[in-house]
Amino acid sequence: MAAELTPPELRILLAIGDRGGFTAAAEALGMTQSAVSHAVRGMERKLGAVLFERTRSGARPTPAGDRAAAHARRILRLYEAMAAEVRGGDADDSLTGPLRIATFRSAALHLLPAVLERLTRKHPHLRPEVRVVRDIGRGTAGEVADGRADLAVVTLGGSTPLPDGLLVGQLMTETYSFVHPSGHPDPHGLPLVDWQENCSAYTRAWWSAQNWLPRATISAEDDGTVLALVAQGRGMAVIPDLSLVNAPTSVTVADLGPGRPTRTIGYATTAELAQTAALRALIRELRAAAAPAIRTVTASAAHTIVTTPTRP
Repeated sequence: MAAELTPPELRILLAIGDRGGFTAAAEALGMTQSAVSHAVRGMERKLGAVLFERTRSGARPTPAGDRAAAHARRILRLYEAMAAEVRGGDADDSLTGPLRIATFRSAALHLLPAVLERLTRKHPHLRPEVRVVRDIGRGTAGEVADGRADLAVVTLGGSTPLPDGLLVGQLMTETYSFVHPSGHPDPHGLPLVDWQENCSAYTRAWWSAQNWLPRATISAEDDGTVLALVAQGRGMAVIPDLSLVNAPTSVTVADLGPGRPTRTIGYATTAELAQTAALRALIRELRAAAAPAIRTVTASAAHTIVTTPTRP
């Protein structure tokens, strides 16, 4: 049975990866370089794997080192959570410490602000930290799996499966709408603007069946950029509800009909952190805010809904 790594060893492991070398990690931790090197040799002996590739310019984690670092972040976060909960007890106003949230852009703008306002009003000693991550590949869920976030707002059923071992819950389902410049004489003739995202298999199937939609010829960084390009008259797009909150009046939002594509928004965390009072409070507020967020989208777009687009 391998010997267990201690919290100081875990911090050394992370410091080397974060700072790119043994010397820089030693300076950050107030240690000597030789002590850091000795600690790494000890960790590698305990784990039976090489954790870092030594180079002339420093050190970089091996694949085994990356996996060890993800576990280290999660373990150290549980130490922090344990200390906060033991000190605070069960009272709602006693919840303290950081609360790290990874999210994609539209949820950061239109879902989380109300959530965090209510959460911090009830629990003023919590310190939410929001990190916006592009919704592609491992996306926001990867931040939780790697120990960089406590909870992620995620697209469920997306093109890339969520990392194994996460606890997942559903928040809401949002529809996609057709968006084009208001007053344009031939919006179907405009170029299609698109961006990369973790869309579902259902969305991809819908997209491939639409003979009125051309192949995208303009690729943007994110949904916000797509909406801006449409507002400038540069093209048309198919965009989900959250991205259309407070859409400019220079765009028209058209209902795509009963067969329109949807995406499901949820959250992902670890089973251990889900048991903490802070995460339970955050999840409660997320659930409470999800339905009103969609109702806000529907109300704001009501005056622009038109029939399902068809190419003449």
